Amino acid sequence: MQSRMQNPAVILSGAMQPIQEIFKAVHSGGVAGEILELVHLRVSQINGCSACVDGGVKTARKAGVSEERLATIVAWRETPYFTEEERAALALAEAATRMADRTDAVSDEIWDTAATYFDEKQLAAIILMVGVTNMFNRLNATTRQIAGAWG
Repeated sequence: MQSRMQNPAVILSGAMQPIQEIFKAVHSGGVAGEILELVHLRVSQINGCSACVDGGVKTARKAGVSEERLATIVAWRETPYFTEEERAALALAEAATRMADRTDAVSDEIWDTAATYFDEKQLAAIILMVGVTNMFNRLNATTRQIAGAWG
């Protein structure tokens, strides 16, 4: 497999720094690092971005996510390894990623459940993580970035 080109955010001067600033903001939002990494990984799985799944597994391990959880996140609803708080974040992440799958992209039920576990600042961090992950998934999948090529 060969990539079509470098990631567009690397090619266009000045694009990567603002994206990195979003990541910094996300990590200052008061959400546990493990939850943010689970969100990133699940969104990347949904979008089929091999480079982001590969990187997501590595950063999730560094954040303390267990091998059991990494292996079963694709089926998080059917496994006992995730807390209710994590489930709420994952449900929000999936809904916000699969927006075209339903007329009410993020239902009140999903939103209200997430809002019972996270305050507004934390919800903002999760939503920004979903958004920036979706952006990277689209950049990397379109240009066929190679899993593991970034270290």
